[in-house]
Amino acid sequence: MACFAAPAALGIVTFVFRKRIPEKWHVGWLNTLILGATVVLGIDHVASGELVPYPPFLTAMANPADTAVMIGEIVSVGIPMAIALVAVWMAMVLVHERLLPASAPPACSPAKVRRENGS
Repeated sequence: MACFAAPAALGIVTFVFRKRIPEKWHVGWLNTLILGATVVLGIDHVASGELVPYPPFLTAMANPADTAVMIGEIVSVGIPMAIALVAVWMAMVLVHERLLPASAPPACSPAKVRRENGS
């Protein structure tokens, strides 16, 4: 129903505080993962009729009894999805830091292209 709300909230927080997070952590990667997940989940919820373009937007909020179920879904599905996104991002950063040599220039760096072209 609204499981995308937890990753979306995480995305808002990481976007707002992105300048305070060290660049070596590649927070842009996390924001991209979160944005992609939120968009795909939003499309899925629109396709299934759980998200509509008119108030109350989430069909589960139309009935107060369904609101408790919606909150339960955010807690039981949305938060684990957000944790999984952070785990994937952490793995990406670790692989980047540990397995890729820091001193090697990228394969298509402008300096390498200029050297190969003789300019």
